[in-house]
Amino acid sequence: MSNPTDETSKPVIILCHGFFTGKDSFTNSNLEQILNKEKISTFRFDFFGHGESEGSVEDITLSEAVDDILEAIECLKEEGYSKIALVGSSFGGAASIMAASQSNDLFALALKAPVPDYKEHSTQKYGEDSIREWKERGYRYIMDKGKKYKFNYTFFEDYDNNNGYKAAEKIKIPTLIVHGDMDKSVSIERVRKISSFIKDCELVEFKNCGHEFDKPGEFNRMLTLISDFIIKQSKKG
Repeated sequence: MSNPTDETSKPVIILCHGFFTGKDSFTNSNLEQILNKEKISTFRFDFFGHGESEGSVEDITLSEAVDDILEAIECLKEEGYSKIALVGSSFGGAASIMAASQSNDLFALALKAPVPDYKEHSTQKYGEDSIREWKERGYRYIMDKGKKYKFNYTFFEDYDNNNGYKAAEKIKIPTLIVHGDMDKSVSIERVRKISSFIKDCELVEFKNCGHEFDKPGEFNRMLTLISDFIIKQSKKG
């Protein structure tokens, strides 16, 4: 928790990291610095199986991540905060979509390269034969940045509990999505689709940009768009 004002009447932003990172991710750390300079508090945590949280990543599900966010919201409410927003990246973006559809305690939602719907995403990425093998074996391995991670089939089974497109229709708060049109992990077409289901949503597409926003200028532009959006929305009401 980073609170530059010690005033619970001020806004607080929950920062939700992606797969295989943690609360101290480069995106989260930079957003915290920017927002704190504007006297906006931030709350960072590790999803189940990541960083300092208990459990193994192989047992994670999207429902578990959604519960983590909803618990964070309740924790902040118990501390006296009443103006809460979410920022989610990739997997954290998917969880943030689901959480925002279930909570009436948020004033804004910002998403960086979110996964709109994991069932659709995985089926198209791996194919039905591979999904069938995953089910029969009970687990599969996923490579990320040269490392191999084990994922149980329960991760796929849980998709039926988390339809991102249906959830998007329930989101009424101002929403910003930033996404690269050359993202090979999450297609821009799916992100365009889910943005059309959110009532008050702005989608900013980065040309020739991938999932990591790692070309010169892309990362800083992404940070600026998200922080400016949060700052603007926090001043309303």
